[in-house]
Amino acid sequence: MNKTEYEVIIIGGSYAGLSAAMALGRSLRTTLIIDSGKPCNAQTPHSHNFLTQDGKTPREISELAKKQVLEYKTVEFHQGKAIDAKKTAKNFEIITENGEKFNSKKLIIATGIIDDVPDIKGFKESWGISLIHCPYCHGYEYKGKKTAIIANGDKAFHLAPLVKNLTENVTILTRGKAEFTDEQKEKLEKHDINIIETEISELKHQNGMVKSIEFIDGKKIEFEAVYGVFPYRPHSEIPQILACEFTEMGHVKTDQFHKTNIPGMFACGDNSSMMRSVAHAVYTGNLTGAMVNMELTNENF
Repeated sequence: MNKTEYEVIIIGGSYAGLSAAMALGRSLRTTLIIDSGKPCNAQTPHSHNFLTQDGKTPREISELAKKQVLEYKTVEFHQGKAIDAKKTAKNFEIITENGEKFNSKKLIIATGIIDDVPDIKGFKESWGISLIHCPYCHGYEYKGKKTAIIANGDKAFHLAPLVKNLTENVTILTRGKAEFTDEQKEKLEKHDINIIETEISELKHQNGMVKSIEFIDGKKIEFEAVYGVFPYRPHSEIPQILACEFTEMGHVKTDQFHKTNIPGMFACGDNSSMMRSVAHAVYTGNLTGAMVNMELTNENF
């Protein structure tokens, strides 16, 4: 008979989830990781800004992490998608798309987010390759390149100085009427950052590497890198099903110990923070694992 009862279930088996699992495994906690095998960085060719792993592929990092985590005999890995959950007085029941049911005293949500990349030709094919979201994760590789920022208002203005630090040639593409304050416009002009309001019709690329951007008015501009700020949503509906609170930005709301408003339920990684990086996911997962172990320890002591 397959085991279905655990002390902790972690939904999401990427960096945050695996990091939490390692902390729990080292504390002898029976832990089940449930993962669908669909990380948001599946197209990203290389991961950067994480000590000892700089330049490795995301898969290389996660596969090594999984191998090391599963050396701890109290940790198990289940390939599947969690689609439903129930909270009882004593535990959580997690149900997968195949109808399997697992129970635990504590629950960690480490499922990350999904980027709603616009349905414009070339965008999805280039996302994570040369259409990127973070100057810390990928900017160094595009230093000195002719670069576009697809964003508007405060989000574009936040990125502008970070990108300008890496390259002199920066253009903001707002895909509609620019929404900058007069002070923001003055600063952008001061640093020779042009603004184009025309909607984009296509991102021309070769195997995900941007070559140019075409606009609906027929204009075409060559670029070598593009930053994009797009809407996102949780990768899992479990937090909504269990009535978690969310921040105004759409992240699962947690306290400093990564506890949600649901007793016994924690969240870590990209689904609960604006900081999107491997290093931050590993950090929050490690802290969450420690907090869950402490909570179990205090309850049993």
